[in-house]
Amino acid sequence: MTAVLDRTAPTDHPVVLDGRWSPRAFDPITPIDEDALSSALEAARWSPSANNVQPWRFIVARRGSELHRQLFGTLAGFNTAWAGSAAALIVAVAETADAEGQPIHFAAYDLGQAVAHFTVQAHHDGLHVHQMGGFDRAAVSEIAGLEARFVPTTMIAVGLVGDPSSLPGPLAEREVAPRERRLLSETVLLND
Repeated sequence: MTAVLDRTAPTDHPVVLDGRWSPRAFDPITPIDEDALSSALEAARWSPSANNVQPWRFIVARRGSELHRQLFGTLAGFNTAWAGSAAALIVAVAETADAEGQPIHFAAYDLGQAVAHFTVQAHHDGLHVHQMGGFDRAAVSEIAGLEARFVPTTMIAVGLVGDPSSLPGPLAEREVAPRERRLLSETVLLND
């Protein structure tokens, strides 16, 4: 059994997500907890959206499935060194236009909220999430048979944390490096 890393963030103020982080070392054996996955997807479903349009869709592939193999094959760069161990790969898709072709201007923002709610619920239920931008969006669209108005936006690795030593050198080092963020005072531009 892999020892759990303490990756609690050194926050300046208490937050419920101080233990949330994006691992690259995933447990390559334990299947996805289906109840936790369903709860995370349900949290995404109930996210707010402009005019309640809900311009998001998800493609869910469990490790060992043909779909997981296909989605993994669309990954680029160093994501291929670690993401295959995740219990599930999920593609978050933005619906950028309605069925009549009218643009949905806030689709990316609303999808981001849905993914954030997914992430918070997954974390609450003991799963870890790592979002990736390095993948072939056209290939995912082809695999899923998506219309042009549906845009694969991010791929999400989900599962339990694995052994950092399973990662190649530089990635293993990053996995246990101190967590850092820009200061809050540098993030809030105006605060009167």
